[in-house]
Amino acid sequence: MKETHADLPRLPLRLTNLAVVGLTQPQEGSWARLRALQYARLEAMSASRFLAHAIALFLTLSIFFETVPHYLLAGWVLALVASLWHASHVDNALCDVDRRAMTRGEYFRHMAAVALVAAVWAAPYFLFMPYAQEIDHIAFWALTAMLITGTALAFASTPVTTLVLALVTGAAAITMFAQEGRYGYAALVASFCGLAMGGAVRNARTYLASRIAEADVAEQSEVVSLLLREFEENEADWLWQIDTARKIRSASPRFAFALGMDLEEINGKSFIQLVAGSAWETGQFPPSLHDLAERLKRRENFSNLLVQVLIAGQKRWWELSGTPMLDENGTFLGFRGVGSDVTERRESDEKIAYLARYDTLTGLPNRLMLTEALGEAMRYAAQWRTRCAFLMIDLDRFKEVNDSLGHLVGDELLARVASRLKGLMSENELCGRLGGDEFAVVIRDASDRGRVDKVAQSIIQQLSLPYEVEHHTLYVGASVGSAIGPRDGEAVETLMRNADLALYQAKDEGGSIHCTYQPALHAHAEERRQLELSLRRALDRNELKLNFQPVVDAHSETVVSFEALLRWESKEHGFVSPAKFIPIAEDTLLIVPIGDWVLREACKEALNWPSHVRVAVNVSGKQLLDPQFAAKVTNALASTGLPAHRLEIEVTESIFVRDGPTARATLEQIMDLGCSVALDDFGTGYSSLGYLRTLRFSTIKIDRSFVQGAAVGSIESLAIIRAVVAMAESLDMSTTAEGVETGEEAALIRDLGCNKIQGYYFGRPMTAEDALGLFGSRPKLQGAVA
Repeated sequence: MKETHADLPRLPLRLTNLAVVGLTQPQEGSWARLRALQYARLEAMSASRFLAHAIALFLTLSIFFETVPHYLLAGWVLALVASLWHASHVDNALCDVDRRAMTRGEYFRHMAAVALVAAVWAAPYFLFMPYAQEIDHIAFWALTAMLITGTALAFASTPVTTLVLALVTGAAAITMFAQEGRYGYAALVASFCGLAMGGAVRNARTYLASRIAEADVAEQSEVVSLLLREFEENEADWLWQIDTARKIRSASPRFAFALGMDLEEINGKSFIQLVAGSAWETGQFPPSLHDLAERLKRRENFSNLLVQVLIAGQKRWWELSGTPMLDENGTFLGFRGVGSDVTERRESDEKIAYLARYDTLTGLPNRLMLTEALGEAMRYAAQWRTRCAFLMIDLDRFKEVNDSLGHLVGDELLARVASRLKGLMSENELCGRLGGDEFAVVIRDASDRGRVDKVAQSIIQQLSLPYEVEHHTLYVGASVGSAIGPRDGEAVETLMRNADLALYQAKDEGGSIHCTYQPALHAHAEERRQLELSLRRALDRNELKLNFQPVVDAHSETVVSFEALLRWESKEHGFVSPAKFIPIAEDTLLIVPIGDWVLREACKEALNWPSHVRVAVNVSGKQLLDPQFAAKVTNALASTGLPAHRLEIEVTESIFVRDGPTARATLEQIMDLGCSVALDDFGTGYSSLGYLRTLRFSTIKIDRSFVQGAAVGSIESLAIIRAVVAMAESLDMSTTAEGVETGEEAALIRDLGCNKIQGYYFGRPMTAEDALGLFGSRPKLQGAVA
């Protein structure tokens, strides 16, 4: 089904009979537009109508001239002439209806004019018949039937003309024959009128369909003409024509301009020779030009054929369409077609295609191209029963470089990494960048079992070498996770996911190593997912609790503070180690609401202790990035009534590397409240004296690894502890030794000058009730290993 104008119904017509006549609104299309199609040619039929009615008038007078009084005939003739003149006047008013909308008033005026003419033709059945003979009655009806038939044929476009004429004159004839008792004639008249009216409606439907089709063709012709005008006005396109010898004939000036020549120069020359340029002499044609020549040779139609041409020594891209020309006998005359220069569009498409598959920063294939390459490698492996591999690479310590030195240095470092990675690849491998600091390698044929590990180790080794970027010597490492196809996955997504699990395992083991996928990693990943789901509900379920580990004075061994330690007793998983759920909380940012809860609960519990005992709360770097964290500390102190000097915030030095300025500003706000800040795990990370100088830490906590090293006589550990103690004393800070488990270790730490001690020797982490019980009767905790 084809659509025409928006205000016309679609073909085939599905209009009701009343809609065709014009008595009802059509379900589709415009009533006024349909009437315009029907009545546009009505004025042209006026002369024919007068002639037909004049003939009928003459015949009528010949029938009744001798029997009907002449004054009746004269009156009737005058009435007929008047009604016809009136009908003609109404028709003339519709002469421009095809250029405007026809109104319903005009429609009904025309119907009334037709009814008036029909009434004049119906009058003889009542005025003349009393004077006429039976044969005259039948003759007049025959004349009326001929007039109805002629009207149906001549006025097929306006069925209402035939309907009104047949209805009025037929009713008069039926009435006359019925009064005379000639019911057979009456039935015959009724049948004829019914058939005439039905035929009129069918003819009108056919007429409307043809006019709608004409309108559609006219619209299409108008569109084609518009397109041709636009084409002629568009300087980017041209027309070309060649003869049977493939030589130029009747080319447009724009085609000559595209060739960089005059129109006279190109006429009669070989089409292929002109577009081939210097390649015509060597015969080294581009494949697309070969394709064009073959199509011309085979006399095939072609459309939007992209052809590389050489114009004035410059490579260009043309888009050509052509069709063979045939005469009336089917003899081939040549080709005619159109063309345009699409070089800019082609270059743009190539750029878009490049950007879709390559990383703009490093120039390496991106995730999409790597995915396609891996899919091809897996199909190759399945076809030849070999193996392929996918390696995922993550840079170690890249975030620290990016955050501390800026994105420009970080981007340049990524480009250097990409260059090294690319230099390691053979024809069997393809490397690319997945995003951020993640890269990947597709090994097409990994049949050599040692090849994957060899590639991984060379990547780790090369990427771990120092980089010189913007006068900075930078060190980053690389962790690699690999999966073998189809052993570790028969689908691309599965293999990539499993390589990612292996990479996660490599990062979890400290980085700078290569881990291969093991099925058990799925179990670990699923366990982590389940833990995350449960952790999200832990606060609402009251599953989180606080334990408190005492910190004692190194000399008096009395409790001076407690460190609040978070514990989780899950309904689904039982007791979950902090080593498992704290990293999950960090990764999912659940550490922020959980940390807020810990802060409030610790302050609330500290109110139960003696006024000199502090509570220390560990704070994550994610919490310090919260602009409202200082306000949350203030609210916790205000809501619990705990004095600010009894709250100590513990942070690790890694936050100063990742988010130094923000963390420093937040901690300064907290210290302005009167709270103290302790530096935890000092010496295990990026130890720097810079933030010790700029921030007023109250305490430096020495990591347990140094305490245990000193206990076994490690010279390095002893030297580090002495240096930290001396530095703290010079900066007016206290020191706390962590992980003291024996009396000998406690004595050693005391001798080394530490101010406070924390460890199992003086107390394991305990419940709030047990912590409160320590102040009942035992001021000292020597040897109180729970």
